[in-house]
Formats: sequence, C-alpha cells, structure tokens
Amino acid sequence: MPKNKVSHNVVLRLPRYLRYLEELRVRNVVRISSGELGQLMGITASQIRQDLSCFGGFGQQGYGYNVDMLIKEVSDILGIRHERTAIVIGAGNLGRAIIGKFPFQQYGFRLTGAYDLAENLIGEQIGPVAIRHMNQLATDLQSAPPDIAVLTMSSNSADAIAEQLIAAGVRGLWNFTNVDLTVSNPNVVVENLPFSDSLLTLNYYMTHGTNRDSTDK
Repeated sequence: MPKNKVSHNVVLRLPRYLRYLEELRVRNVVRISSGELGQLMGITASQIRQDLSCFGGFGQQGYGYNVDMLIKEVSDILGIRHERTAIVIGAGNLGRAIIGKFPFQQYGFRLTGAYDLAENLIGEQIGPVAIRHMNQLATDLQSAPPDIAVLTMSSNSADAIAEQLIAAGVRGLWNFTNVDLTVSNPNVVVENLPFSDSLLTLNYYMTHGTNRDSTDK
C-alpha cells in the first residue's frame, strides 16, 4: 500500500517498470541495481528509488532488486492479481483490434462482452466474445455489470453511454473517443486516451527539436 498520496507521474511510470522488469526476466536476469535499471530506462537511479519508496522498500543495499520479487510487488501495486471484468463498446476497426489482440488477461482483466449498433457485426465472434447489439446493453448491465468499459465508439454518443455505464455500477472507463469524459462520481476512474493528442505531442517535439524530460516528477 502507498505510504502517502502518490504523484500521478509515479503511477504512470509503474507500468514501464513492470515492462522492463519482465524483459529482464526473459533474459534470465536475477537481480539488478537501481543504477542499471535507470540506465536501461533512461531515468536516474534516485528517481527509481524515490518512486518505489512510495510503496515500501524493495531493494537491498549492495544487492539491488531481485527481479522476480520486484515484478510481483509492482504487479500487486498495479492490481494485476485482482481479476476484473471488462466490456468494449464499439466494434469498429479500433474496437475489433482491441477485442481480438489486446492481452486483457495479462493485465488482470477478463473480457466478457462487446457491443455495437451495426447489424452486420452482431453475432460475430472476435477473440473471446461475440458482438452483441447495443440494445442488449442495459439488460446485460443489470445482470452482470463489468468493472470497466472500453469506449471505442463514435464520440457523439460517449457522454450518454458513459452515464449509462456509471449508473449501472461500472467503476472505470478506458476512453479512446476524442471526447474528454469527466464524471462527478468519486468512485469512478476515467482514463482519456485521445490519439490525436498523442500524435500532436509527437509532432511538437519533432518540430522544436526537443524531447520531454523523462524524469519529471
């Protein structure tokens, strides 16, 4: 458990730590120092120690970090071991790619449903689920509301669908529409991921010949 309120930028770095640690395990690396890990990730050793100290002490002076142990600790911090359920709203190109290719199970989620309005898609099996019609969503939410919903439908219906999902008990929205969703319910978490913002951020740094400071806290 975090000792105090944790900076959002620290939280954003945790999945990156996990990704690098898992790559180290594949390479049969048993232990690594904060300096070696920082060199791989392009951040300082002190930043790594400071980030991890928010959740307790995981390293030993003179030894560094045990890779397997740190993977387990970071996985637990990120909640991966608590399996949660997810549905996808929108089975267009992006939705289909996420349904069929994204490894939900690897990150602690089980995909239980997918919905769309297009009649020609209804009943199609993609990965672990068959596409259901949006008019079945309300009934399904009553019987088995998922923990999160992945929003990949058109942006003009994002607000209304988000309200419906939250009213049914959905606690998290992974939003790929180009509308920034804000919710008043403090128990609901929204992660807005507009692709256009990311592309324009890339373009900014290319235009100005600079790069972001990866050590921002």
